[in-house]
Amino acid sequence: MVGLSRQLIRMLLQRREHGEISGALRRKVLLHVSDAMAIGWAATTSPPLAQQLLDAMCLGVQGGACQVFGSHRQLPPALAAFTNAALIHTLDFDDIHDISRLHPTAVTLPAAMAAAQLTQAPMSRVVDAVALGSELMCRLGTMLRPQGRGPGSDWFLTQLFGYFGAALAAGVVMEQTEDQLVAAFGFAYMQAAGGKEAGFGVGCTGRSIYPAFAAMGGVMAAQLSQGGLTGPASALDGAANLFRIYLQGDPSEAQQAELLDPLRWEFSATCIKPWPSCRLSHPYVAAGLALRQQLQGEGLKHLEVAVNGSAAKLCHPLPERRKPQTLQDAKYSVPYMTAYALVHGQVDLEGLRLEALSNLDVWALTDRISIAETLPDGPGHPPAQLRAITTSGRELQIHTPMDFDLDESGIQAKFMQCLAQAGLQDCASAAWQALLNADNLPDVALLMNPALALSLGQRSQPK
Repeated sequence: MVGLSRQLIRMLLQRREHGEISGALRRKVLLHVSDAMAIGWAATTSPPLAQQLLDAMCLGVQGGACQVFGSHRQLPPALAAFTNAALIHTLDFDDIHDISRLHPTAVTLPAAMAAAQLTQAPMSRVVDAVALGSELMCRLGTMLRPQGRGPGSDWFLTQLFGYFGAALAAGVVMEQTEDQLVAAFGFAYMQAAGGKEAGFGVGCTGRSIYPAFAAMGGVMAAQLSQGGLTGPASALDGAANLFRIYLQGDPSEAQQAELLDPLRWEFSATCIKPWPSCRLSHPYVAAGLALRQQLQGEGLKHLEVAVNGSAAKLCHPLPERRKPQTLQDAKYSVPYMTAYALVHGQVDLEGLRLEALSNLDVWALTDRISIAETLPDGPGHPPAQLRAITTSGRELQIHTPMDFDLDESGIQAKFMQCLAQAGLQDCASAAWQALLNADNLPDVALLMNPALALSLGQRSQPK
């Protein structure tokens, strides 16, 4: 009998061989690659985390084959994947698959980049690898459909499933055989982790880098299988398989059929974020912005924020969520992000910085927020409901749906803003055009140095 790891790998590779990573899907992957690259560069100017991260990864390391965003230092492949994945996620601005509740490109792109620099692979292969690795992660998450409670609710699924997505992405870039990829899945399983206490607890900055462990682990898994070692082929369906040990039981026949469905591309539902904060806070950012318009300058006496079981985890412990001490906690807080949007009228990288945490107007408003866990839970992310009592006694009700995906023009504007944040505004337009035509690039150098886009554009001009 063919094991589940092999069935998954075979199905995904066959879809690539049949030319299905093309047209609109390929365009979408290129947009997500461009978005992730811009975020990674923007994060290099985020003090003090970016420097702390680089310092940590360079401890005891003398050189390597792979570059990282914003540094002339080079690192070994696994450490470079870790660093780049951490930078892509640290601003909480990277793409999201809502039903799966995971961030695929933050994991698969850094793994593919590291493998490409190791093997001098062209960008076209990196794009294929990101498509397949991200599809795998989204399928695993969709099969589970996590909610606020139940299987998967206490795991960062980006990390848990990301080990497999990163191993597949790195292996595709390395042109590994089916047997090697199965072996790499076994090594991915042997590293699998991702407990969510870094999100449920408060006060640590580690929540912002959890995808990095998966990117690093996936590259290590691919390197081990490339060297000839074999991990357990039964990682997904053996006696102590991933689902049984980590997720409260084996997948049902219907879930397995969904996982192996050869006709759909689950990655197509992945969204690019408009605001740099946890996706569960996005409906509340939208609600805060809508309420601000309705208030027309009038003050608030009280604001009741209705949440479900999932969003409630971003509200407790309430005193610390009202006045977060780290930027990571602020972006993960429903009351804080609601108040921030109400006070400032916009949420962007320029304003949402460490110094914003001491804004007295936001603090005063969070003290007037109460949380009511009254909304039904379910897969994906819920709409928001606010009930406001103004200083004149008016009552205002706000309901916002969950529909916050950027279109291509919005993605382009975000790209420009991110590169401007990194001090790269002069080459942003050229980099955008070059990345959307990345299949023609011989390597990943443009991702690591967007300024190359200017020279590429000049060389392509007719003489």
